[in-house]
Amino acid sequence: MAKNALSEIKRSLEAHVGSKIRLRANGGRRKTIERTGVLEEIYPSVFIVKLDQEESAFKRVSYSYADILTESVEVHVCNDEGQVRITYIQ
Repeated sequence: MAKNALSEIKRSLEAHVGSKIRLRANGGRRKTIERTGVLEEIYPSVFIVKLDQEESAFKRVSYSYADILTESVEVHVCNDEGQVRITYIQ
């Protein structure tokens, strides 16, 4: 079940490689980190986001598909029609 969920999340992200995305991640101790960037690469276990330089000191961040499944990271794809949230719904 979980393996199927992770592969479904991966497939939904693969369609948006090169797109601008907005991330909302848990920073610990009741902090939420919001970043924007471009979905750069997809790997079997993680995806890489190239961050906008003016907003962050880091160039790239990586997150696992399990982070999306457990909702510790929210991914919103920004396109012409608005924003699409990548989630897993049973």
